[in-house]
Amino acid sequence: MNRILIKNARIVNEGKIVEGDILIEDEFIVEIASSISAKTPDCKILDAEGSYVVPGVIDDQVHFREPGLTHKGDIESESRAAVAGGVTSYIEQPNTVPNAVTQKLLEDKYKIAAKKSHANYSFMMGGTNDNLEEVLKTDPTNVAGIKLFLGSSTGNMLVDNPEALEKIFSGTKMLIAVHCEDEDTIKKNLALYTEKYGDNIPVKYHHLIRSEEACYLSSSKAVALAKKTGARLHVFHVSTAKELELFTNKIPLEQKQITAEVCIHHLWFTNEDYETKGNLIKWNPAVKTAADKTALWEALLDDRIDVIATDHAPHTLEEKQNLYAKAPSGGPLVQHSLVAMFEAHHQGKISVEKIVEKMCHNPAKIFNIHKRGFIKEGYFADLVIISPSMPWNVKKDNILYKCGWSPLEGVNFKSRITHTLVNGQLVYSNFKVKDIKCGKRLLFDRA
Repeated sequence: MNRILIKNARIVNEGKIVEGDILIEDEFIVEIASSISAKTPDCKILDAEGSYVVPGVIDDQVHFREPGLTHKGDIESESRAAVAGGVTSYIEQPNTVPNAVTQKLLEDKYKIAAKKSHANYSFMMGGTNDNLEEVLKTDPTNVAGIKLFLGSSTGNMLVDNPEALEKIFSGTKMLIAVHCEDEDTIKKNLALYTEKYGDNIPVKYHHLIRSEEACYLSSSKAVALAKKTGARLHVFHVSTAKELELFTNKIPLEQKQITAEVCIHHLWFTNEDYETKGNLIKWNPAVKTAADKTALWEALLDDRIDVIATDHAPHTLEEKQNLYAKAPSGGPLVQHSLVAMFEAHHQGKISVEKIVEKMCHNPAKIFNIHKRGFIKEGYFADLVIISPSMPWNVKKDNILYKCGWSPLEGVNFKSRITHTLVNGQLVYSNFKVKDIKCGKRLLFDRA
């Protein structure tokens, strides 16, 4: 039996921080108490004195690029970076090559992850204009949800047929996650800037091309359709102040039929950063204004926004260095999301308890994930030890993404992850990822 005892921890769970010990046997947390003694000589002891122990982060939106785009990243490389960043479970999106829009193609991805993933995994089933029959075959107990692109992004999975959209919303009881940007608005805006600049549009106009109006038009339609059909809707990467009127904090999370996510980059950067970062911070939806960023923070803290994720989407540096029109959108973030939020904590923007609520507890609740996202006896031992006072700098030689770069390169963080456990196995320590691929397929407590 594998036994690990974490001593002297500041355990962060369900809105509280308590000092105590955690005993792990094999995959599970078996005891949490103020003081626990090692019961056998073979019990490995981790002293967490001065550090927080938090549940492993559940990132509900990543693009790990396998199959078909593995020159950018793959399940092994990106899950490696994930566990180094305290992300112990992830939900990956269907716009790989081929797109995961049939049950066979979806299961093919699960087979790859079973062999290669350092972290726990689930894969979204992709909806299109004409695959309703396949969507309805999706098993709610072992697939996270249905993903719909209501605006085109990497990979052409745009769902723009209103009749097909309503059939999907009406036909499935599964959670539907949406990327919301209005395609017609974007096309009109792009045409105006292309006429003036050709392919060499200054990236500082990206947020005006993929504009507030484009986001709001699409997300408001999705919310209206969810209300009409009773669908369970989760709106990915909200990026504008205007969209926040679509979400509520008047009812508990468990009763919400419509939930929202914000991403690290929309909380960290503003359009002013295009000047120095260029295409490295070109995302869809775009990084918007300082006023939008402030509003997103307010909505996160008052619970109109429920989840923090990354939309981790690596591209090679060479691809990113193209002219604006040819440079793809997206960037890598899973290795740095938790420490980025701890940096915001050091700046007085958010409590540690709130970080854990938004990155660990709420994704588990929203997706009904079985026995993960909390530090509880009987739950899987997905745990992260993070020192709040261990400064370090993001640089090329400690970036683990396959693409080899980060939009946060050069940032000095005050907090550092020292240990990550996945299913009771110590997969990251001494600032190195061990060659242990013990990630499991996520299961969901759904009827």
